[in-house]
Amino acid sequence: MKKLTMLFLFQLIYVFFCFGQDDSIWNKQVDLLIEKIGAIYHLDKREVVFHVLRDSLGDYVLEHTHAAAAADFLNQYKSEQIPVKIRVKPLPDKSLADSTYGLVTVSVGNLRAQPKHSAEMVSQALLGHQVTLLKRKGGYFLIRTSDGYISWLDESALSRKNKQAIDQWNEGKRLIFVDDYGHVFSEPNDDAMRVSDLVMGDILKVTKTGDKFSQVLFPDGRTGYVANKQMKDYDLWKRNIQRDSIGLLRVAQKMIGIPYLWGGTSIKGVDCSGFTKTVYFMNGLIIPRDASQQVLVGTPVDILTQDTLDVQKAMRNLQAGDLLFFAARRERGLQARITHVALYMGGGQFIQSAGKVRINSMVPGTAAYDDFQSRTLVAARRYLGHVNHQGIKQVE
Repeated sequence: MKKLTMLFLFQLIYVFFCFGQDDSIWNKQVDLLIEKIGAIYHLDKREVVFHVLRDSLGDYVLEHTHAAAAADFLNQYKSEQIPVKIRVKPLPDKSLADSTYGLVTVSVGNLRAQPKHSAEMVSQALLGHQVTLLKRKGGYFLIRTSDGYISWLDESALSRKNKQAIDQWNEGKRLIFVDDYGHVFSEPNDDAMRVSDLVMGDILKVTKTGDKFSQVLFPDGRTGYVANKQMKDYDLWKRNIQRDSIGLLRVAQKMIGIPYLWGGTSIKGVDCSGFTKTVYFMNGLIIPRDASQQVLVGTPVDILTQDTLDVQKAMRNLQAGDLLFFAARRERGLQARITHVALYMGGGQFIQSAGKVRINSMVPGTAAYDDFQSRTLVAARRYLGHVNHQGIKQVE
């Protein structure tokens, strides 16, 4: 008992020492070091975990998903002689063992900025799509999606898998839902009890094919039936996609009228970059999640004269399927902060999610002219013809 008391007192003294008058100085040093390493390695917190926490004893914990940056951080941490112990915690967390894969089990999984229902929704992940698990906290998993985005997903919307189980899922025959919206039924008819709703892009495993309905398997083991006319064989769908402007515009125009939803990337609601991401995904391409990330890939298209939109030049140089990028507060030039993205259709028209998915024009005097969006247009990028380069990859 005496030993335990002495140990407790020692811990209290240690914590007091670590959180004493110099604590704010050390924290500032660590914050500056994190910022410095982040700048050197161009770390984006949407795609990389790299931060320092404090444990119950006051020691620092470097939690990360970037080994090279972590090694550099530790070397510089030692050179600065910060008098607080530090340990490294690479992710995925060891507690997950070999079950570091997951499959979304609901039609649309809402991804959060923090592990709680009230947190901001930052993105979405679709049924049957694979994610990587990084750690678990409070009934949520920190996950990485196929586009590299890191966020929190409620564990009730996820089926954990080990390597063998995820390989079995990926190697089996799968179907992708290509209609706007639909349902899985408990029996092979439209009047049967519903098992789940479905949205464009959902993926299920097929166990039996019938004349009008196929029996499908969910990642969590549920089964049901879905109309064949709403599904396509996943592997055939991937192989047969043309990946051209015609396909992009076909999907984009199917989404006209869908309401704007911050963080949305599905037919249930989309934000501006969620709209362009969904359009490209349904044409077999995975692109970055946010507009400020999307503007960094592909190849630039010249649409400006002296940092101002040149409508005639833009209409000469742009091609259908290019992405248009807009800045806030009428900022100009390549350094402007990107806050919005739209898909160019041709003839000066573009389609965007702003209030709802709608068509507008950059040409003054036309019925669809959107003066605000046109006056803040600062950049354009071409993705078609640049697959598997600069963050644009084919669906696997």
